[in-house]
Amino acid sequence: MQDPYEILGVERGATPDEVKTAFRRLAQRYHPDRNPGDERAQQRFKEINAAYQLLSDPEKRAMFDRFGTADGNMPTGVDFDFSGVSMDGLFGDLLRGFGFGATVGGDRGDLKKEIVISFEEAAFGAEKELTYERKEACSDCRGSGSEPGHAQEKCATCLGRGRIRFQQGIFPVVLERACSRCNGTGQLVTHPCSACRGAGLVAVARTISVDIPPGIEDGSTRTVDRAGNVPRADKPPGDLELTVVVAPHPFFKRSGDNVVCSVPVSFAVAALGGELEIPTLEGKGKLKVPAGTQAGSVLRIKGKGIPHRSRGGRGDQMVEVTVEVPTQLTARQRELLTELAREFGQDVQPHEKSFVEKLKGLFE
Repeated sequence: MQDPYEILGVERGATPDEVKTAFRRLAQRYHPDRNPGDERAQQRFKEINAAYQLLSDPEKRAMFDRFGTADGNMPTGVDFDFSGVSMDGLFGDLLRGFGFGATVGGDRGDLKKEIVISFEEAAFGAEKELTYERKEACSDCRGSGSEPGHAQEKCATCLGRGRIRFQQGIFPVVLERACSRCNGTGQLVTHPCSACRGAGLVAVARTISVDIPPGIEDGSTRTVDRAGNVPRADKPPGDLELTVVVAPHPFFKRSGDNVVCSVPVSFAVAALGGELEIPTLEGKGKLKVPAGTQAGSVLRIKGKGIPHRSRGGRGDQMVEVTVEVPTQLTARQRELLTELAREFGQDVQPHEKSFVEKLKGLFE
């Protein structure tokens, strides 16, 4: 069955009045009385009349829209347009396996970019501005691709439909894809626009504001609707997918919603205990070091980490203690440390045995 919409030259969503107007215009042009002896015009008139009879009947039109025929029976060779079907998942894999990858889907204009934020911005959220380039309709030719003052020509390959029909042997259906010659527009550019070189699209710098929620992680994505490329002048822009890149911090690292850092502590403070002033995400903070803290111990400051995204509150700041060993001692300091070591029952030698000598001692 021929496509009645194509015969009348109307869109599938055409109103009854639009269908009637198209029928009257074509019927007057191809009426047998105006084309005596022209068999081609008579055949065309019959096709126009049959198409109008189908589309003017709501039930028959609905049946055709659903099944491709007016009687509801699915014919072999019924038209399927896969242009709006996603190629993701099992169905896409199946079609690609049969060689339909190039005919299904199409460029929707989706664009991917990265947005770099600081460690603090990832923790507490921010409003970031992003400047990037995207394709938009050329303002000189209004997206037509033709130099102003020059009209486009109808594509001879698809006869102006912008779609090409073909049948694949493995499927008893007729498939439809965009015409590769005119890129689905149905029109050809004969005098290219000097600004866009006939593409109808140009790269334009755009600045947008992006909301970064508190607690976002490195590698997370944010989607900005309709901020991507314009795939074609008569199509809406795609979406912009942003991948969040969190810049490394010189002092902090992240572990879940906890913040991890390393703080040097003097031998005296580690042994006797004390309170230190250390950095936190919000500025200066206090760290209580218990007496007898060992090197490698991890101390916790509650509520100084990353805000939880799924519930209230925040993670903690985990502080790993590194004990500083003095390297330049005065004579008095050396004397005091030697005396302290003897108090602990340790024999302090001026020069320790070499590593090899120690190993030999293990096997004696």
